[in-house]
Amino acid sequence: MNQVIEMTPSYTIYPLQGKVQHYEWGGFSYLPSLLGINNEEKRPFAEYWLGVHPLGVATVLNGNEPVLLDTFMGQYPEKALSSSVYKQFGELPYLLKIMDVNQMLSIQVHPEKAVAEAGYAREDQLGIARNAFNRNYKDKNHKPEVMLAISEFWLLHGFKQEVQIESILAETSEFQVLLPLFKREGLASLYSFIMEMDQLSVTNLLMPLVKREVRRKKEGLLTKNDPGWWVAKYYHNENPIGDIDRGVFSIYLFNIAQLQPGEAIFQKAGIPHAYLEGQNIELMSNSDNVLRGGLTPKYIDVPELLANMRFEPVTPQIVKGTPLKDGETIFHFPVPDFALASLHLKEGALFEDKAIGPEIWMVLEGGVIINNEIVRKKGEAFIVFPDNAYQFRTSGKTQLCKAFVPVNSAYSQYEEN
Repeated sequence: MNQVIEMTPSYTIYPLQGKVQHYEWGGFSYLPSLLGINNEEKRPFAEYWLGVHPLGVATVLNGNEPVLLDTFMGQYPEKALSSSVYKQFGELPYLLKIMDVNQMLSIQVHPEKAVAEAGYAREDQLGIARNAFNRNYKDKNHKPEVMLAISEFWLLHGFKQEVQIESILAETSEFQVLLPLFKREGLASLYSFIMEMDQLSVTNLLMPLVKREVRRKKEGLLTKNDPGWWVAKYYHNENPIGDIDRGVFSIYLFNIAQLQPGEAIFQKAGIPHAYLEGQNIELMSNSDNVLRGGLTPKYIDVPELLANMRFEPVTPQIVKGTPLKDGETIFHFPVPDFALASLHLKEGALFEDKAIGPEIWMVLEGGVIINNEIVRKKGEAFIVFPDNAYQFRTSGKTQLCKAFVPVNSAYSQYEEN
């Protein structure tokens, strides 16, 4: 790609092209349809990245000279980011994704920033390549994240209440042997024990349970609110079933959350979670640090997972945002790195605003004419740099999402605890 750019970039409004990630858990039709890509090869399209993370940098469509976004912003970063964002972060602090979850993602947590910095330095010192399979810390950043449902969306989010866990252990015959440990030593000891159990013991304990859940799902005895439904979905194509993944335990111990389109949920450092099914908008700090514990072919590091996990009951907090003017809904979260907006416009609508910091927009439905000059339609993105006013006009029903930095907000002093 030609990386020659003008001597003094004009930081105004530009079309943006993201990077597709073909992880095996992705779907085959949603993202290709959104992006206008023919997927004859039936490749899984899992995520569409819009940001400056080294594993998937977006491209500024600057006339005939497309330029990587980090290169474009790096010429005059204070102007490209705004002085306040540049002073606080030194780079674009967020990564926007559109995701299509067809198969269950890994059991995972994300580290706090200090842990990520130390882990990154440690793995560098050990000589682990930054793109190595067994690399935990791919960057120095924390990774709090929010997801906003586009479709009905299902996920695992945090541990159930202790009374619920005790009931599950008592009522599930395979888990009854674990009940005394839970009553005696609590949640952290229970979870550490099952995650560090040898594979033969895991398989022997869980095999009857998995086979029973597969049978019950086929007989229509389970719904998506039941842990067994997701266990059966994970194993429905395996006959005979081999070793059982220890991540199955987590499906029973974590909350199963259901979100409707327009609803969001925030996941701070240390909260265990896993996406199960659906399409969403995901916004996070500019990081790809994931510590995994099961249900994935990717690198699993149980000790690191346990060291960074919050062993505390969680009640999932589903957020519907704050409605503002002209069809805009804002979602704020307890981090300084990012905020999210959803914009629903009717046919013939007019929307006006001005960017304070860098804003990345994605069109999910319909299309807009920006300042009577730039046309962006379904599946296309654009960036509005600081201090630029903009006006959207629509010719039909239109939906967009926006990632931005909550400049001068109360979140700027936030510290994870």
